[in-house]
Amino acid sequence: MPLYSDKVMDHFRNPRNVGKLDDADGIGEVGNARCGDIMKIYIKVENDIIVDVKFNTFGCGSAIASSSMATEMIKGKPISEALELTNKAVAEALDGLPAHKLHCSVLAEEAIRAAIKNYYDTHGISYDPALFPEPHDEEE
Repeated sequence: MPLYSDKVMDHFRNPRNVGKLDDADGIGEVGNARCGDIMKIYIKVENDIIVDVKFNTFGCGSAIASSSMATEMIKGKPISEALELTNKAVAEALDGLPAHKLHCSVLAEEAIRAAIKNYYDTHGISYDPALFPEPHDEEE
């Protein structure tokens, strides 16, 4: 059985939404010091909808695939739905990740939350701080 699913390999070889939004409304950057993965997510928001999203990821194939899939999952969605995206949903959408690579889907979730929090902060939008727990550096 292959280590990575066909979806992981597809999103690694042909990542969606790669790049930078120069006019981003929110930017989130997270990293995992142990494995060296760094994800940066840019969101463009209009009328509470994420109308565009881009990412830059420095990391392994699972990190790139997780970033790509996560951006696909939130593009065109209301912010409230993007906030509900979980690392488990990202991993499931990729037809699974090896256990030692699940932290990559966690980083994708945290990067999206960080971008939304940055959007709220820079636009003076009030929010419940409980929605944005501090990202953590997993020791996997």
